[in-house]
Amino acid sequence: MGFAEPAFAADPAAAPQDAAVAIHADRPGARLDPHIFGQFAEHLGHGVYDGIWVGPKSSVPNIHGFRRDVIDALKAIRVPVVRWPGGCFADEYNWREGIGPVAKRPKRVNTNWGGVTESNAVGTHEFMEFSELVGADAYVAGDLGSAPPREMAAWVEYMTSPTDSALAQERIANGRKAPWKLAMFGVGNELWGCGGNMDAVTAAQETRRYAAFIKTPEGVPLMKVASGASGEDYAWTETMMAKAGDVIDGLALHYYTVPGGWENKKPATGFDEHDWAEVLAKTVAVDTLLTRHGKIMDKYDPKRRVALLLDEWGTWYKNEPGTNPGFLYQQNSLRDALVAALNFNIFTRHAERLRGANIAQMVNVLQALILTDGAKMVRTPTYWAFDLYKDYQGATVLPVEVDSRWYGRGEYGLAAISASAVRDPQGVVHVALVNADPAQGSQVTVKIDGVAPGTVSGRILTADKMDAHNTMDAPDAVRPQSFTAARWQNGVLTATLPPKAVVMLELR
Repeated sequence: MGFAEPAFAADPAAAPQDAAVAIHADRPGARLDPHIFGQFAEHLGHGVYDGIWVGPKSSVPNIHGFRRDVIDALKAIRVPVVRWPGGCFADEYNWREGIGPVAKRPKRVNTNWGGVTESNAVGTHEFMEFSELVGADAYVAGDLGSAPPREMAAWVEYMTSPTDSALAQERIANGRKAPWKLAMFGVGNELWGCGGNMDAVTAAQETRRYAAFIKTPEGVPLMKVASGASGEDYAWTETMMAKAGDVIDGLALHYYTVPGGWENKKPATGFDEHDWAEVLAKTVAVDTLLTRHGKIMDKYDPKRRVALLLDEWGTWYKNEPGTNPGFLYQQNSLRDALVAALNFNIFTRHAERLRGANIAQMVNVLQALILTDGAKMVRTPTYWAFDLYKDYQGATVLPVEVDSRWYGRGEYGLAAISASAVRDPQGVVHVALVNADPAQGSQVTVKIDGVAPGTVSGRILTADKMDAHNTMDAPDAVRPQSFTAARWQNGVLTATLPPKAVVMLELR
């Protein structure tokens, strides 16, 4: 990344021996779908404009209008898929207003996010080019809430048809000869809310109707993703699977970590340890959600053909002082990196059903990986968590058992140590260890069945303060370091973790 990583070594005497991890490499599990490490870019605040797009005439270095620094940063962590244009923005988006000469595209008011003018400068052609520049699959969200089925069907044909149909010829006239690869298409978004305020039965019926008209050329696969539940709404999943499970390929789920609740959100920095524990405890609650929604899906789809997709997840704090509340701009600290890592460990356990996830959001919005300010850009601690886990993409899950002490403050608690493990296609075993305790280190013993002792190396993400974060003036305050406090002893791997840390080990 353009800098050398300093080494981190811990003092074994400073950490109690209070966690044991068992990894069953001799009983490999499912392949971890790369889409689990996906991104989300909504037309919201500065997520698209200024975040990824500055225009081809900008003084900010760009490729056809897209920020070169952002593209390079995203390519470095191998972003597998990007969801666009929303979110709630998608529920009122007319794709035709985003094609053709930019100067002739109509301007609209973004009624969902800040009441600002939407220029439509970034439309279908621009987004698909951005996906190709990054090397990511495209996940496009369609408007079921306010548009007829014909509009959604026409958009898919415009993007995917290789024929001489009127829509394909229109695409060609607008500068794109070959059809794009469209990996995923959302059949609506949050139909229970901004996508139409529907009940579950209506939503399922509408999903069946719209899905019937979404067609791609023969032999061209497309995952049709239905609008799924919010959080604990298990009845929604039950109804959607019962009435529309046979016509969809994926079912979305949205879950945010919101300290203080929706009406009294807490700030992203300047928090105490009670707030730290609240955020991490609310984060790991997603394990129960994935389990229960997955069991409902198993009733109707025992072969697990339909994927569960957590296509909106992440922290949602009070917006930063002085910013437009509708822009959802928040700082991103070490705590958010632990949120990401805890989620990744949980996602790994659900790999058979969970085959996609999209953090909200990629740049300048909510739990962003990247923050920009004019020509400046900074990678957040969450970005570095994605970087630590990038070799998990497409790897084989290794079953893990964790025996850990409990950590908590007040009514909020969770296991102090979280872990996951995979074997990548080259045979390298990667072991992730997270210490959620911000005050106490931990010596972790890792017993691995099916892996002979060899070399171990690692990287760690930690900092002195719970709310340590990167700024434009100090962009590398939180970044990975080399980790040397792990060693093989008598066939057992021992790692000494400092407080509030994410460690990724590589075993060869």
